[in-house]
Amino acid sequence: MSTPRRSERNTPVRSPLEEIASQSSPEELQNTPTFRFGFPNPFTSLGHAISRTFGSNEQAPMNLDDVSEGNRSPLSNTTVSSKPRLTTPRGERRVPKDIELPGTPSRPRGDVHPFTPRPRQRPLFKSPVNVRPRDLIRERDDIDMENTESPKLEHNIWGTMIDLVECKEVFNEFLRNFKKEDRKIRDGLSVLDRDREVFYERYLKKIYENEEVRVNLDVQNLLAYPKTVKLYHQLLKYPHEIIPLMDSTILEYYKELHGHNTATQELRIRPFNLCNSVNMRDLNPSDIDQLVSIKGLLIRASPLIPDMKIGFFRCSVCGNPLERMVERGKIDEPDRCPRPQCNSKNTMDLIHNRCTFSDRQVCRLQETPDSIPDGQTPHSVTLYLFDDLVDVARPGDRLEITGVFRSVPIRVHSRQRTMKSLFKTFIDVLHVRKTDNKRLAVDSIVNETNEKENSKGKNKEDDETFYASNKLPKYDELDEIPDHSEGERIERYIGISQLPNLYEILANSLAPSIYELDDVKKGILLQLFGGTNKKFKTAGNPRYRGDINVLLVGDPGTSKSQLLQYIHKIAPRGVYTSGKGSSAVGLTAYVTRDPDTRQIVLESGALVLSDGGICCIDEFDKMSDGTRSVLHEVMEQQTVSVAKAGIITTLNARTSILASANPVNSKYDPKLSIIENIQLPPTLMSRFDLIYLILDKENEMVDRRLAQHIVSFYLEDIPNVAGPNILPVEDLTGYISYVRQHCDPTLTSEASSALTEAYVEMRKMGQDPRSSEKIVTATTRQLESMIRLSEAHARMRLSYTVEIDDVKEAVRLLKEAIKQYAVDPSTGRIDMDMINTGRAMHKRHLLEDLRKEIWRLILNYDSPSIRWRKLLLDDVSDKDYEEVINNLEHDGEIRVTGTGQDRIIKKLSSDDQPMI
Repeated sequence: MSTPRRSERNTPVRSPLEEIASQSSPEELQNTPTFRFGFPNPFTSLGHAISRTFGSNEQAPMNLDDVSEGNRSPLSNTTVSSKPRLTTPRGERRVPKDIELPGTPSRPRGDVHPFTPRPRQRPLFKSPVNVRPRDLIRERDDIDMENTESPKLEHNIWGTMIDLVECKEVFNEFLRNFKKEDRKIRDGLSVLDRDREVFYERYLKKIYENEEVRVNLDVQNLLAYPKTVKLYHQLLKYPHEIIPLMDSTILEYYKELHGHNTATQELRIRPFNLCNSVNMRDLNPSDIDQLVSIKGLLIRASPLIPDMKIGFFRCSVCGNPLERMVERGKIDEPDRCPRPQCNSKNTMDLIHNRCTFSDRQVCRLQETPDSIPDGQTPHSVTLYLFDDLVDVARPGDRLEITGVFRSVPIRVHSRQRTMKSLFKTFIDVLHVRKTDNKRLAVDSIVNETNEKENSKGKNKEDDETFYASNKLPKYDELDEIPDHSEGERIERYIGISQLPNLYEILANSLAPSIYELDDVKKGILLQLFGGTNKKFKTAGNPRYRGDINVLLVGDPGTSKSQLLQYIHKIAPRGVYTSGKGSSAVGLTAYVTRDPDTRQIVLESGALVLSDGGICCIDEFDKMSDGTRSVLHEVMEQQTVSVAKAGIITTLNARTSILASANPVNSKYDPKLSIIENIQLPPTLMSRFDLIYLILDKENEMVDRRLAQHIVSFYLEDIPNVAGPNILPVEDLTGYISYVRQHCDPTLTSEASSALTEAYVEMRKMGQDPRSSEKIVTATTRQLESMIRLSEAHARMRLSYTVEIDDVKEAVRLLKEAIKQYAVDPSTGRIDMDMINTGRAMHKRHLLEDLRKEIWRLILNYDSPSIRWRKLLLDDVSDKDYEEVINNLEHDGEIRVTGTGQDRIIKKLSSDDQPMI
């Protein structure tokens, strides 16, 4: 259904002063208040008329009888009337005397501006004394409005045939009669008994109990109710006029339900869930001043900014006070004292502590990577958030924004009032929503402002209370009351948790298009669930991370990057980056200037943006050493310390790392250790909980099944990626999100004993009766990894306690991974020193023997000096030989001069050795 556009043909002709001048004598005109023509107050709700006379400083109600039907100039510079009337933005917004609305809200809205400037503005009349009746008569004064056949437009939106009184009545009927069954019938869903109740009566009861002012309006309900279909389209076209009308209407209904003495004196409608979401790059001038919905990634959020709404002025001569509304960021500063007895020029001072301010936040929303066209750079748009919407989202969140697309001119200079013809655009946000049913939600601990303390004493008896409470995430707490489908969703998740083969089903549902890799998928699945972040009150408030880090190492073409891409798309606050294209500041934070305040601020990098989610890093081996160094703090302490440009702070980076790396020579060499294959520092390797080797081995049976699996994607039939043992992506992500938010398992005494025994057994694996020295096969980091994996497995079962079976599976996964990456290729035994120090135990013994042999040759040589090439031994690599020579020089035993093969090695005597 189309909404009529504004037309000059329906625009009234006569202004109020013209009508007054035509019906009054010159003597009466001297006593008639003269009003300033200009913009109306952009922050008043519908039903507020502002009328202050220039000749008096007293408050007086506006008399509609003194205003003609032809008024299309709003009346400003006045105080709020005692009995406000409906007024139309962009001209006349008036209703008959028998229709009254509540007065001015305690705080004006900053996201609704009921007027758009027109190219031709009315002249300003400063004083009523110099105004003559003939000067008020303008063009087309020969038209008699009383005899014209055009309809009365006193209740209409300027330039349209939309009747505001009718809109108010229709919306009032909608609030009193809408039921959920109307929506269910339209959507073809089953209707329950509770759906036949009046929906908004129950919703306003919830608002009353929580003492909230935000009223989230699902506009799909307007479309489901037959009488408000037209109102939906009017809301899209004219949000500045319809939203204030909805505010006043729902406030009337609210006070009717809960009495007029309620604490809440204002309610703010926040519409959401529009039919169409506009692409960010498709916004054009035709969308200005209309309600739009866009989706994107929040990349910047400014701190709270005090935004002036009402300026308070006081005359420095007589002390006369005056309030002026702030319109579109511009303070209408009076140039004279309005008191007739004073009338001093340039004496009005702004008193800041008497002005009215509201909270404002400037954010930047950027296109998501999946919505950017090929070969294009991402677009972004500026967002203005006001009042209760401030700080509802953080950088890194994927949001659906509903707001009004606005434009304002740009000043030539910040200290000049001259405007350019160029306009800048932004969106006044009305509603913020995180809606992506294919992406996980953030952990409950990260959702809270302060990390909640580690709760103890939780048991299975709390399950009934937990399920009954059905607490929603923070960003959905103020949305409309969930219908029975929410309860059905919870019941479905509980049913999933009770499946006998739950572990296998969830693992098969993770990236079903990738063939096999069962243990790899199970490890990544437990990474998605995550362990429990713990923070204790005693012993210095230590904090233990619950996030699991996973590294994939293997041959090219083994689906490592596909796994990362899949996890990135479903992970909470997932960020995907490549090691070669990442820098240290790009991963952590960089310094820039805020475009509005011009102050130096920190912009979040990939690790900070993925706080509470998973950061996927591809080509991990190609990352520079300087970039990799920042990961040490992030992977263990989960913070990023910054000291740049006078900004010294610590940022949270509570993220899991999922990385993939290729061998140095493209093909993994089984004769070399994993450190030698990928050349990563041992200190970084030891911080990964699970390291998987994905090798491409020749096996005819496996190759045949793999080829059939890949070819099936190119057939016309649907590939075998769905079945009874595979959950849909929505159910998989919904189940993981639900568990992460509500389940924080704790260890039982049996599980603690099992973990202790498993750790001791892993340590015993290094005992060798033939050697006096034991090989380290497990460290405390492996014990902490087993704890995190056990908690994640318990979370997967939706259990509040960690059982012995959870510990067994965690130990099995860890042992299977260790057998792949921590086995010394020379001895075939597990050696964790190879990961922790970068060198296996037998390698250390070989280097010690090589040092003894080289030192023996130096001592037995005839001359005190010997050339480098004469000491080279057969079957000894140049790298090992040079390492031994460097160690001897570092210990002060020898001195090396020269370069290359002609270097001279000189034995130092006791007198030549340096003093230590």
